[in-house]
Order: sequence, then structure tokens, then C-alpha cells
Amino acid sequence: MAPDFIIGGAPKCGTTSLHQMLDQHPDIWVARNELYFFDMDDPIAHGDFLEVQGNDLSWRDPEDPTFQDWYRSRFAEAPDGSLIGEDTTTYLMSDVSAHRIKAADQNVKIIFMLRDPVKRAFSQYWHLLRSGRTHLTFERALSQEPSIILGSTYAPALREFRDALGAARVHVVLFEEFKTNQQKVMDGVTDFLGLAPVSVGAIDTWHNKTKYPAKMKTLLRLNRVGRLLVRYRYKRHFGGEVRLWTRIAHKAYRHWFRFVARRILTQDHPPSEMQARTRAYLTRHLSDRNAGLSALLGKDLSQHWPGFSQ
Repeated sequence: MAPDFIIGGAPKCGTTSLHQMLDQHPDIWVARNELYFFDMDDPIAHGDFLEVQGNDLSWRDPEDPTFQDWYRSRFAEAPDGSLIGEDTTTYLMSDVSAHRIKAADQNVKIIFMLRDPVKRAFSQYWHLLRSGRTHLTFERALSQEPSIILGSTYAPALREFRDALGAARVHVVLFEEFKTNQQKVMDGVTDFLGLAPVSVGAIDTWHNKTKYPAKMKTLLRLNRVGRLLVRYRYKRHFGGEVRLWTRIAHKAYRHWFRFVARRILTQDHPPSEMQARTRAYLTRHLSDRNAGLSALLGKDLSQHWPGFSQ
């Protein structure tokens, strides 16, 4: 069921760029979009995927043959002989992904991209804001949107994946190194996958160009409506028959998001920087949550992430 390799996270760490670059390698084929298969029932990574119908909880079960068939179908267009990849950035933050991926194929390789955890957390907040998932300030969202902190908690999940798959099947890329020397990073990735290197200068590089709100207060107010619609964003993701009301709500969300993107998300830079006290808190807290990460990766991360002490 599993592909040959998976880009497993973390969100907002440059994985989209890596996906696009690997997909241009002559011996690689990567499935379109993120699949969210091995963690489809994770309430933290994908709260939108769970539903309450009456008094009953409805969820998507990755052991359901229907979803297993759906997952296999995502790779149907891969050319014969290609190394097949999947890109789902939430696997790193899900406690259930590692053993499920091993159970599907213990020979699969997995690539993780990590970024300064403080900057990554702030970037994810803007992503939640842009997509309508929160109407809170960053400081309030820290205690009410658990994915912000969990997405920057790398060390425990990396240990779990190494234990499940073996250290030789887990490759870690630093976003900061990717920015400064893409060729060196790509050489490391292709070597990890057992493929010939590819010249970065010969392929198209693409970066996720984030837009920010020109009117922050307006977006926060709009998101009080948007957060009611965003739960329908992925209702058609796994295919199958969808109820009429769900189709209508899904379409309504798409119209809402396009409106926000065109009218509100017009700036190239955040309208405000992180507050100093908030940064100090996250620097200390996320260092402690990632205790032992430098030793785990064999490099002094404080040289890449200012203030990181673990």
C-alpha cells in the first residue's frame, strides 16, 4: 500500500518546494497534493475530518478497504519503474502515523524537513488565519490551537519514526540549509533515495508564496464565518458519495476563500511581528519540547535556530 518514500512533515518547512523539485527527477513520481491517509482519524491533525451525526461520532478509518483502495488509486498514474513518493506534512505531528506506515511497508523511506520551531509556529498561525481556521490573535491561538505547538515538537516524533523504521530509513533536512544551499540538500535527498543526483539549475524551483492580510481586524471578523465553513474544505478529499448539503457547504467555503484571498490577503509580509515576550516564551518552551534534538541529528541546532538550547 505504501509508496517508496514519504515526505512526512513538518508543515510550513519548505516541503512543497521539495515535493516540486523531486517530482521533476526523471526517476521519481510524486502523488499530487497531500493525501492524509495514515493519520486521517487524528483529531489534532485533522479535526475537520471528524463529524458528530446526532449523538454518534463519524470518522474515517484507514483500515476500511474503501479508503485503502482510494489510497492505492492515488498512485495509479505512476510510470512503471518510477520511485513513487507521497507528501503529507501532518504525519510528523501524529502519534499514530509511524507504526501505521511501518505496518503498511516497513521498507518505506521517510523524509522530514524541520525549521526553527519558533518561526514555524508563527508561520502556521498565519496559515490557520489565511484558511479561516482561527479568528484569534497569535497569543490566544497558542492555547486553543494545539497544532501550532505540536507541529513544532519534532524530537519525540523523530525518535518514534526511527524506532519504527530504523534510523537508516529516516532522512532529515533543515529548512535553513535548504534555503542557503539547495544543491547540497537535494544531493543528500537523492543519495538517501538511492538515485542519481539532479542539477538544481536544470529544474524549476518553486516556493509557497504566502500572502498576508492587509486588514488584520477585518480578517479576524471574517473568520468567525470562515471557521464554520472550513470544516467542509476536505469533505470531498477522499471521494465517495457526498451529501447535498456538504457539497453546497464545500462550494461556499471555496467562494469564501477566494473572496478573502482577493480582497484581504494582498500583502507580501505579515502585518505585525511576533511580540518579544511571546518569542521569549516559545524559544524556551519549544527548546524544552525538543530536548535532545541536536544530539539526535548530530548537529548543533543553535547555529541555525537562534536561542535554541537543546
